[in-house]
Amino acid sequence: MATDSRLPASAASPGKEPRTARGRETLRKLLDAAAKEFGDLGFHAASISGITRRAGTALGSFYTYFDSKEAIFSALVRDMSQAVAETVAAEVPPGSRGIAMESEALAAFLRFARTHKEIYRIIDEAEFADPDSYRAHYDGTARRIEARLDKAQDLGLVTPGDNEVRAWALMGANVFLGMRFGVWDDSRPVEDITAAVTALLEGGIARR
Repeated sequence: MATDSRLPASAASPGKEPRTARGRETLRKLLDAAAKEFGDLGFHAASISGITRRAGTALGSFYTYFDSKEAIFSALVRDMSQAVAETVAAEVPPGSRGIAMESEALAAFLRFARTHKEIYRIIDEAEFADPDSYRAHYDGTARRIEARLDKAQDLGLVTPGDNEVRAWALMGANVFLGMRFGVWDDSRPVEDITAAVTALLEGGIARR
């Protein structure tokens, strides 16, 4: 997922957290390799030996940091969830608010999905392979959107309303927009997609 040393909280199995920069680098390689292995083969067909081959590490290195295939899959879901959150936060311009902020967040997510198409297969499989991480991913995403909407409402930039429901609706739209225009077909300019969504959020679709 990344080429730096960024790691999710508690990435390794309990008691196996790396204590050195080299250890963190190895853990990062294993997570990146796991993203390719699970993304290409799915959870059930993926293997620990396949992950270590892709990472270029010894099989023993895997067990230095993870107890099982299930453990690295859970860590990978957390890693991807964190990567999405950090990417959106980094790409939305400081001071952006309201509908413009939601449009910029969507644009950042679409670009992320186009670069990391494996996220859809992995997150979808997490519903069954790791339901807790699956729910945590979507709960966390919805809370971030809700917080943005609350702030926009306080600033008078959006109409008052149930921002929890709105957040889940926006997240659902973003997920399927990412699938359609990020994974299935990434040929349309991101700006075209976000412009259509911005018009929807600003004006709705009811005939006036």
